[in-house]
Amino acid sequence: MGSVKDLKIISEALGDKTGIGRFIYSDRYSVFDWGEMPDQITHKGESIAILGAFFFEKLEEMGVPTHYLGLVENDSVKKLSEIKSISNTMQIKLLRVIKPKLDGNNYDYSGYKNSNGGFLIPLEVIYRNSLPPGSSVFKRLSNGEIKPQDLGLDAIPEPNQKLPKPILDVSTKLEITDRYMSWDEAQQISGMSGTEIDELKDLTSTVNNLITQEFARIGLTNEDGKIEVGFDLNRKLMLVDVFGTLDECRFTYDGLPVSKEIARIYYRNTEWNNAVEAAKKKDRQHWKEICELQPEHLTPKLKTLISDIYCACTNEITNREWFKNILPLKDILMEIKAELKL
Repeated sequence: MGSVKDLKIISEALGDKTGIGRFIYSDRYSVFDWGEMPDQITHKGESIAILGAFFFEKLEEMGVPTHYLGLVENDSVKKLSEIKSISNTMQIKLLRVIKPKLDGNNYDYSGYKNSNGGFLIPLEVIYRNSLPPGSSVFKRLSNGEIKPQDLGLDAIPEPNQKLPKPILDVSTKLEITDRYMSWDEAQQISGMSGTEIDELKDLTSTVNNLITQEFARIGLTNEDGKIEVGFDLNRKLMLVDVFGTLDECRFTYDGLPVSKEIARIYYRNTEWNNAVEAAKKKDRQHWKEICELQPEHLTPKLKTLISDIYCACTNEITNREWFKNILPLKDILMEIKAELKL
């Protein structure tokens, strides 16, 4: 399936019906679009599955359609309240994936023009409530990809700047490397109507508000995050993949990152990161193959602390002790701060 989770297909999605599948969340992780990194984060898979289920069930109560069917325990599909032990497996409805064809350096999205429903929309939508230092917005501003006006701002923003209202960004989902684009291009490649794009933006705002409220309860700020969507068989939007987790969102506590941004901070100070940036400048499509260095391992202590953060967030958001002997999140973060010398 990908660098951090696997997919088991129980029944295949066809043109006139959705399929059934299982996401098996692993302890693998990825940064900078590299794919699987050399370490695994203990209990990351279970913590993502449980926290993802929590948010899916919250939206279910709000009447928002999703592909979520439940968590799997002893091969039975159950709601979160019925689960007795930790699970890393989520049962979902499957949609067709229409892969755009790479023609030279361009992708052909014509397959979306005549598809009525039952497929994954080839977009990721990113909400930004603020602009923490690691935000890709700053790189895109500095190299001229976007202007402040494209973000609804009057001037170049400062790191950690809170935005007067959330920015909604959009990128590709099925290309080799994620590519940001305008909403006009997003509408064009996906075959969506203007009304459907507006509905997609509204759905993103609904998810953003829910995540912001839930994490505020445990003292965290929801800086940014992403959602993925599909069309059901009646061409109605439905949320897919997972959201509201430390992989999909960027959270902070008193300015300190609380997500896999911690791993990004560590790797930004390595020679491997410099090699990645150089390779991407040379060849955007095949940069990984020509990258001259491989990523090094995390320090053992940092790896343990990152694991504890995943576990603590899931415990505290769901108000249930899924993972035992875990310090309070705020105490773990103070140790992270010391380890990274922040």
